[in-house]
Amino acid sequence: MSSAQPRGPVDSSQVPRYAGPATFARLPRLDEVGAADVAVVGVPFDTGVSYRPGARFGGNAIREASRLLRPYNPAQDASPFELAQVADAGDIAANPFDIGEAVESVQAAADDLLATGARLMTLGGDHTIALPLLRAVARRHGPVALLHFDAHLDTWDTYFGAAYTHGTPFRRAVEEGILDTSALSHVGTRGPLYGRKDLDDDAKMGFGIVTSADVMRRGVDEVVQQLRERIGDRPLYVSVDIDVLDPAHAPGTGTPEAGGLTSRELLEILRGLAGCHLVSADVVEVAPAYDHAEITAVAASHTAYELTTIMARQISATR
Repeated sequence: MSSAQPRGPVDSSQVPRYAGPATFARLPRLDEVGAADVAVVGVPFDTGVSYRPGARFGGNAIREASRLLRPYNPAQDASPFELAQVADAGDIAANPFDIGEAVESVQAAADDLLATGARLMTLGGDHTIALPLLRAVARRHGPVALLHFDAHLDTWDTYFGAAYTHGTPFRRAVEEGILDTSALSHVGTRGPLYGRKDLDDDAKMGFGIVTSADVMRRGVDEVVQQLRERIGDRPLYVSVDIDVLDPAHAPGTGTPEAGGLTSRELLEILRGLAGCHLVSADVVEVAPAYDHAEITAVAASHTAYELTTIMARQISATR
């Protein structure tokens, strides 16, 4: 991107927030600005889910909820849409009947967007899409550190013999060598597992675990310090399954688990990552059919906003 002044959101003092097309945060479309530092892209795909479907509608639900986002982020003391050009890149079309073909399509589209120099803020869709996104990011940065916010490990081997599902992306990513196994962390995990072997296998892959109970007992600041020490200055990818939040804060998701993070805890942990080398991120598993009053979509839109702000600040600092 050039150093020209970025084009920001529609002025809400001129056009009411509920009017006009629902791009993320009412930002311009990518085709309106030509190029972007941060491309917000949707992936309406949920063929990889193992329980409740509907995350294919998550991206647009997040966009609708993001109408109320404002251009100044006081928590990070930044106006992200002035610091970098952020634009809505629309959706990646993925075959809903063929998971393998869908994974290839997402990877190809992500490759194309990253090749422009943009970082990706991806709105899912189910967690299957994290694998092709990580493949594309690793092609540009090498193996990346991963912070995975989720109620679940997502490092299982197969479901019904299928290797590519929303419960397997990070095992495949480790097997493919696209993750830096010295800097992998799950955050917010909880709930029953199939057996102790789930944890043993996960540890062998290199993952550290911060459970939701750890966040409650130790507090956000201590958790953030631990995560930052593990990440260091490595290129970082953040993947947020919205079910990391307690169902009270995110009922609209496919595999809810009791005892999760509050939206405040999640946002504060993300804000604590400012200064980390965040190269791209995703927010997935918003299933609006199970949502109430946009509770889940609002939480997801603010999550994406904090991640976008971190990226915009870093981009501005390197100019």
